[in-house]
Amino acid sequence: MKTVVITGSSRGIGLGLADAFLKSGCAVAINGRTDASLETVLAALSAKYSPERVLAVKGDVAEFEQMQDLWNKAKQSFGRVDIWINNAGITQPRVPVWQMTPEQIEAIIDINLTGAIYGAKAAIPGMLEQGFGAIYNMEGSGSDGGKIINLALYGTSKCAIRFLTESLVLETKGMPIIVGALSPGMVVTDLLVGQYERDSQDWQRVKRIFNILADRVETVTPWLAVRVLANQTHGARIAWLTKSKALARFIAAPFSKRDLFATSKD
Repeated sequence: MKTVVITGSSRGIGLGLADAFLKSGCAVAINGRTDASLETVLAALSAKYSPERVLAVKGDVAEFEQMQDLWNKAKQSFGRVDIWINNAGITQPRVPVWQMTPEQIEAIIDINLTGAIYGAKAAIPGMLEQGFGAIYNMEGSGSDGGKIINLALYGTSKCAIRFLTESLVLETKGMPIIVGALSPGMVVTDLLVGQYERDSQDWQRVKRIFNILADRVETVTPWLAVRVLANQTHGARIAWLTKSKALARFIAAPFSKRDLFATSKD
């Protein structure tokens, strides 16, 4: 039985991954910043799967000691950590950088970038000590260097994540661990759609794009989990929404009836 640690896993993609790994028979340590969210998720997952395979550890990814505590508790509870996923992330308000508060700027860099660095700092030494393990960083809009207006800071953090991942791949070459990246593409979560007012013109415009390119959590995360468990390649980038898949969807869009928001109030 493999053990998986997922930061920021009390909701969204992180929670979807936790559910998918548990369904595959893994033990999973979930992580979040509030007791209330973790307790709710822990109860739901424990009712659905074997409670002894689920561990909840409260912690802020922007605090190294708390990431080290996450590693220690997962190792203590399960005896090993096979996979560590730096998933925790937040987005920014759709405004230029200079209109953001210092607190908003700090939070995005702390959670999206520093959190992944601290996750790697906690996980890699432990994996080297036990002689095996794999660590994956979660990519997002901006990882490929593409620019989106009014998402400059979020994109900067995700571009830095790719640089970090590629650097860690080089620095751990020849060591008994795997470093890689996960690219889920557009996934319908609060992180993606929560920044839009549902009665705005912006929402109507992006909704059309989301219905072409986006997918639901329950579609993407099982696919990612299966490939993470099977992967043996150092430096692998496991991507759901490839360029060819995106192109095919645009071509098929005039004939498609996809509506990812049919049951939501939009």
